[in-house]
Amino acid sequence: MTLPTRQSLDIARARADSLLRQMIATQEELDWRCYRLYGLLPADATDLEHPNPPEITLGERAFEIVLARRVATGAETTTWFERHGSTPITAIPAHWPEDYQQVVQRRIALIERDRNIGLIERPEYKRRWNTPAWESLEKTALQNGLLDRLESPDYWPRLDATPQLLTTAKLADTAGRDADFMPIAALYAGHADFDLNRLVADLVTAESVPFLSVLRYTDTGLRKRAQWENTWELQRREDAGENVGKIPVPPKYQSKDFLKTDFWRLRGGLDVPKERWVSYPGCERGADGSLVIAWAGWNRLQQATALAAHYLELKDSEGWEPARLQPLLAGLLELLPWLEQWHNAVDPVYGERMGAYYRGFVTEEARALGFTLDDLRAWKPTITAAQRNRKKKG
Repeated sequence: MTLPTRQSLDIARARADSLLRQMIATQEELDWRCYRLYGLLPADATDLEHPNPPEITLGERAFEIVLARRVATGAETTTWFERHGSTPITAIPAHWPEDYQQVVQRRIALIERDRNIGLIERPEYKRRWNTPAWESLEKTALQNGLLDRLESPDYWPRLDATPQLLTTAKLADTAGRDADFMPIAALYAGHADFDLNRLVADLVTAESVPFLSVLRYTDTGLRKRAQWENTWELQRREDAGENVGKIPVPPKYQSKDFLKTDFWRLRGGLDVPKERWVSYPGCERGADGSLVIAWAGWNRLQQATALAAHYLELKDSEGWEPARLQPLLAGLLELLPWLEQWHNAVDPVYGERMGAYYRGFVTEEARALGFTLDDLRAWKPTITAAQRNRKKKG
């Protein structure tokens, strides 16, 4: 893989700018060719096309020059130019070849004297060329490159490896040794002395969705989620041969149904997972307070395996009390319907039906901690005074 450099990105920008100017020029020739083919040009209007136009920047088209002249006299406002990011000019660019300057001058004269052409050569009927700013495109491309690296097998082994939850700090530690990550990260940050831990944490957090429903949805979203779960349960029963009647179609989600705009961006109206990572807020280890995450490419069994191992580590090695362990078991409980649906054949490695195994695991662990399964389902995060104040102000 060839890594981008500041020089290669600048060369790419110059090339992209040049191609855009060529497209603008070509579109102008197509417009005027169509006017002629459709018989819209008066008989005395000749030589309004050019076989090899120079590159044209927004603001330099004939109708834009006419519009800029009207702005200069107060007949028009600058609103259109401001909205489209072009600079109004009133004179034909002197750097153009002489013959092209004459073509544009004839176009301007026709726009000003011919009512029909003057009507068509208006901003409302011309291509706007509303392209994103290069800085935005470059930032997005660098960001996607970094995210792809953070998802790669170098960070999340795919085969013959027991799934383990990681933290953003551990991910950053691996990234710091990654020769394909660090140069792109420096370009993305804009300088070489960036905070790697903060950069990785920000990237991952924006592309993560929490493991528990109560951490994803608002109250309205939770009610819709319950309707979806009911539909899924009916479908499972129907697949098993039971006559369940007509299965209701659950409602689509809206942005107000998610606790964060990033969750809505990543899930959408049908709550389809498009996130790169699953996050486990509140499940951080004592020695590493950074966000705990799983790769979203894992299947439900892999997620359950990693979460159960993390739960046991916090319980046995770090001595967490039941109240802190409760949401981890709640997360496993939410995975059970999928484990029983897709992973309940006898596992060749463990020799057990993993859906049944994890149901037993959750039930026994909950009992040992003093919880019922309904207690796990009812878990909600504690709202701090600061959070309460933020909600009131909002």
